[in-house]
Amino acid sequence: MKKPAVQKHWLLLISGIIWSGVGILLIRIAFRWIPKFTLMEKIWVLGGGILLGLAIAFFGFSIVVKKNIKRIESYINAVCVFAFQEWKSYVLIVVMISMGIFLRNTTLIARQLVAPVYVSIGLAMFLDSFLYYKSFRKYGSASSLEK
Repeated sequence: MKKPAVQKHWLLLISGIIWSGVGILLIRIAFRWIPKFTLMEKIWVLGGGILLGLAIAFFGFSIVVKKNIKRIESYINAVCVFAFQEWKSYVLIVVMISMGIFLRNTTLIARQLVAPVYVSIGLAMFLDSFLYYKSFRKYGSASSLEK
């Protein structure tokens, strides 16, 4: 069976779309919980989530994204469409999805504590997705990547 291969510049776009999509999804989940919170809880969730999200975007995820961009740009030929992440990162992704499902479905941890985490990680992913778009735009076309 042949693997689905794409030119490397498309991996940059795919990565950006996935990071944006997941970021929006996480923020949207948190925003479904917010109407039930008190005013102070809303301030905590939004204020804390935004501040933490900016810190995560700048000091955490941007490092991962830049590493991914550098790795993708180093590819010589068309590569598997799933190569937008390192293969070992898929284990981390499965763990994070599992933790997210657990946090959404447990009553052990209050939504007021879970919501800022969702807002911060979602915001950080959304903001850092633009690094992928910037790198994709930098090339303009597939042929410029081959030079």
